[in-house]
Amino acid sequence: MPIVYDGMSFADAYRMDVLVEGLVICELKSVEINYSVYLAQLLTYLKLANKRLGYLINFNVPLIKNGIQRVVR
Repeated sequence: MPIVYDGMSFADAYRMDVLVEGLVICELKSVEINYSVYLAQLLTYLKLANKRLGYLINFNVPLIKNGIQRVVR
């Protein structure tokens, strides 16, 4: 995802994991502890891409539904 700052464009500043149908950003993790920095990362992607809906998905859980967090900006 490019960033434009002060007239300068940075082509590969951020790389989101998955963009679904150009509407939903999915940030994929496989971690023991879900740190708040992962949520902040997803919120940053949502803001920069001007999207409203994202999912933080952690695959390191016994039941996948417990690893999905819906985020609306």
